[in-house]
Amino acid sequence: MQFDAGREERADAFILAVPHTAVADLLPDEAKRTDSAFRSIAMLNAAPITGVHLWFDRQVMSEPFVTLLDTTTQWIFNKTALYGSSNGGGKDSGKSQYLQLVVSASYDLLQKPRQEIIDLCLKEVRQALPAARDANLIKATVIKEAAATFSPEPGVDRWRPKQETSVQNLFLAGDWTDTGWPATMEGAVRSGYLAAEAVLRKEGRPHQFIRPDLGPDGLVALWARN
Repeated sequence: MQFDAGREERADAFILAVPHTAVADLLPDEAKRTDSAFRSIAMLNAAPITGVHLWFDRQVMSEPFVTLLDTTTQWIFNKTALYGSSNGGGKDSGKSQYLQLVVSASYDLLQKPRQEIIDLCLKEVRQALPAARDANLIKATVIKEAAATFSPEPGVDRWRPKQETSVQNLFLAGDWTDTGWPATMEGAVRSGYLAAEAVLRKEGRPHQFIRPDLGPDGLVALWARN
């Protein structure tokens, strides 16, 4: 494989674990012309994710995470529960609480000013968490990722390539490959396992890293039976 400045590297196998938007620049022109799987990657559109980080002067949430419905904010994660007092809240961080809000497919937020997003999400947090209504906001920041994942549009799975490619000893990994799962962190990990399986299968040493999915239980099992 040839890198910038003509540097070459040799290996028994290469796994491209890069965003789908970067794959085309790394492929040989002939492969892009002749392999429909590589051409299909260009059909994957990007979707944005916006993270809103809020620090309050007191504890406002005891749950590890909360899901909101019919709001701009979709998830509230209790980062203080994860990181403890080392949460970036300043000198009184031992008493403060750090929450991360996540908005997937946040197309409407990309052009909005950051303060407008903070005000909107803060209002929703205070509606969902009564303890936040009397708390003071110490600090807030917004992080926009315009191309965070591929867009889960109807029929998109037909464009997602397998981990094994038509280029000898070249494999793909990423949440955008055909994993059977959506564009999640878990899907990305799954793609890595599938790529490793493809490498070993090509070498004649097949091995399964993916474990079977857990079966449904509780109400989900009842719904599945009916």
